[in-house]
Amino acid sequence: MTTIQGIINKGVVNSELQFEKMGYISTNVSNYNTNGYKAVRFEQMLSENGYLSGVERTDFSQGAIQRTQREFDVAIDGMGFIPVTSPTGDVTYTREGSFRVDKDGYMITNDGYLVGDGIQVPINYDNFAIKPNGEVEVFSNDGTQRETLGVIPLVNFQNPEGLKKSDNNKYYLTAESGEPVLVKNHTRFKQGNIEVTNIDMLNEVNAILRLNASMLASFKVMQTVNDMYAKALQLNQ
Repeated sequence: MTTIQGIINKGVVNSELQFEKMGYISTNVSNYNTNGYKAVRFEQMLSENGYLSGVERTDFSQGAIQRTQREFDVAIDGMGFIPVTSPTGDVTYTREGSFRVDKDGYMITNDGYLVGDGIQVPINYDNFAIKPNGEVEVFSNDGTQRETLGVIPLVNFQNPEGLKKSDNNKYYLTAESGEPVLVKNHTRFKQGNIEVTNIDMLNEVNAILRLNASMLASFKVMQTVNDMYAKALQLNQ
C-alpha cells in the first residue's frame, strides 16, 4: 500500500529528474549556433513502481552543410569523426571542421588542437585544396608544381553513442564506443563548408512546453497530497 509520504517522495524524485531533462534541453538551445554540435536527448522511462529514470543519448545524425568559402573549413558529409590532438597529447574526435593554421603553419582547431598527425602548410603557396578523400595539397606560386601536405583522417566507431563528451565539441573514446576505425577510400569531406548543428529548434521549444506543463501538474499533485497530509496530522493531534 502506497503511503502519503511515499507519494510525496516519488513526486520529489520525479520532479528532480524533470529538472535534469530541462537542463539538457537548455543546453541544446544554447548551442543552436555552435557548428557541428550534436543534440543531446535525455530519455525518460517510467518503472512499474511509478519512479522515473533517465539516460543521456547523443544524436549523431547529420547536420546541414553550410557554405563558408573559407579554404581551411571542411565539413563531413556522412558518418565519421576527425582525430585531433591537444597540446598535451590527448587525442579526441570532432566533427567541427572550422580549422586555421598556427604560427608554425600547422592546421589546428580554433582552440589549438592539431588536426590529424600534423599537416604543415608552407608560407608561400597557391590554391590550397582539401580533396573529398581528405588529401591536403597546394600548388606552387607559379601553379606548376603540386605538393601533397598530408591527409585529414576520418574515423568511425562501432558505437558512437558510447563516446564521452569533452569540451568544445570533442569526444573521447571509451570501452563502450570501441576503438576508432580508419575510413578508407571515401569522399565525405567538403572544403569551404561547415556542418551546422542538428538541433531542431521547433522540437526543442515543443519539448520545453510539454515538460513545463508536466512539471506544473506534478507540483499541483504534490501540493494537494501535502495539504492532505497536513490535515491528517492535525486530526491525529
